Amino acid sequence: MTVTDRIALDPFGADIAAESARLRALGPIVPVELPGAIPAWAPTGYDTLKELILDPRVSKDPRLHWKLWPEIGEHPSWGWVLGWVGVVNMLSTYGPDHARLRKLVAPSFTHRRTEAMRSRVEAITAELLDGLAAAGADGSVVDLKAGLAHPLPMRMICELFGVPDELRDDTATMIAAIMDTSDPSPEHAAFVQRQIGTVLPALIAHRTGHPGDDLTTELIRVRDEDGDRLSDEELLYTLLLVIGAGFETTVNLIGNAVVALLTHPEQLADVRSGKLGWEAVVEETLRVHPSIASLPLRFAVTDLTVGDVTIPAGDAIITTYAAAGLDPAHYGPDADAFDAGRGADDHLAFGIGVHRCIGAPLARMESLTALPAVFARFPELELAVDEDKLQQVPSFIAFGWQEIPVRLGR
Repeated sequence: MTVTDRIALDPFGADIAAESARLRALGPIVPVELPGAIPAWAPTGYDTLKELILDPRVSKDPRLHWKLWPEIGEHPSWGWVLGWVGVVNMLSTYGPDHARLRKLVAPSFTHRRTEAMRSRVEAITAELLDGLAAAGADGSVVDLKAGLAHPLPMRMICELFGVPDELRDDTATMIAAIMDTSDPSPEHAAFVQRQIGTVLPALIAHRTGHPGDDLTTELIRVRDEDGDRLSDEELLYTLLLVIGAGFETTVNLIGNAVVALLTHPEQLADVRSGKLGWEAVVEETLRVHPSIASLPLRFAVTDLTVGDVTIPAGDAIITTYAAAGLDPAHYGPDADAFDAGRGADDHLAFGIGVHRCIGAPLARMESLTALPAVFARFPELELAVDEDKLQQVPSFIAFGWQEIPVRLGR
């Protein structure tokens, strides 16, 4: 296979597991096209991905290390990727700049701070379950994503960052648009940029005028006291990253875990009996159905050799968490099967190394609160459609369901 034989990734992400298997059959790393015909390389297995993530010769800064960065304005269909690499935050910086930005945010996501939020997560979960119960009391089909999996992490992240009620819907719309890779048109890219340029400045303006005990206020204070630690641009895009990553990934984690258990009733029975723990369910969900399937983009700082393939310096690489979690060379021939009893806790769903997700403790805590609560409240919970009727969100990046229609039972 040559670089000219690039495989176009499905922009809708309709069957990420099958696509990962097809790419894996072609080798450890495969030349692919992202939506809009952006050329990149896709690692197809666990070991290859882990090695590349940990390799200091792989950067996340397109301004320094993507050879096509100067050409991005010449390709209108590439505009969608600017929401991922055309920003200046922890996701798109390298070396000292990344360390500086991460150090500003990481203290807000420590285990201690996360535990302090537990009672609030429990209260919101109970309130949302009451709402679901009322909506489904007559046996009606209700959407578990809209009723629980989405609003719980959304409300928590908005409280953490002091997002006022009037900006919450726009914030959710902005993040959904960034995640949607099904439309690489210039119009969609322009909509995303308008959302970023409207919603986040409004949040910063609100918290500047109404400071509170929240992370946005704290970041504004850092910018105002020391612009060398945090510039205006970095403030804006840091908020974009941590707000988006702080709720979108947990939405999918909760939703994916619910669907996994409802479609594996024997494992749900083991959880109810205590044979399996909820932690095992969460970790297996992260392995088989990671909230982020593939993340754009990293870049080769120098020529890199993977097997018998050379990735030229300046080429782009996507971070393929879904392919890694489903790799039979690492997890065995049944790697694509959901089995919470396998005890595979070495998944890469939250990343590894210096870019490991700082929100992982919060995502785990929220899911470990919501999942036992929903199954305890609704012991007869069941999907209202066959599993093959569930629709993946339109994205090769996000790995989750558009809706999760369920019946609550008596």
